[in-house]
Amino acid sequence: MICPFFHKLFLFLLSYYNQKIIDMNQIRIKRVYEDPSEQDGYRVLVDRLWPRGMKKEYLKYDYWAKELTPSSDLRKWFHGDISGHWEEFAAMYRKELETSDKVADFLVRIHPYKTVTLLYASKEPVYNHARILQAFLEDRLKN
Repeated sequence: MICPFFHKLFLFLLSYYNQKIIDMNQIRIKRVYEDPSEQDGYRVLVDRLWPRGMKKEYLKYDYWAKELTPSSDLRKWFHGDISGHWEEFAAMYRKELETSDKVADFLVRIHPYKTVTLLYASKEPVYNHARILQAFLEDRLKN
């Protein structure tokens, strides 16, 4: 037989934990050239440069987060050997994000939205900074 106190405590904690999961933002990534959908939620462009061939009036986005992109020097270095520099680039970009005061501002900005889609222009689906940013933001939202 379970003690009523512990049973109520268990139910309370379970309810609290489930509510926290429901309240968390979902961070997605998507190429800017893909069609927008209602499931995208709050759409954020996460490239420092405007996407090639994309007219500003055609891109549906809610915010352009230039301040969260890799620094110009890091981006240029990375593009010199994308697959060869990937691991080191990821670590260096995470370090830039960890030391940026703009991350906290961005988390406040996206807090009201259940779904946030990070938009990137790169043709490379694996080796791109949006994946690193997505993982970084998800980690910050959990803590």
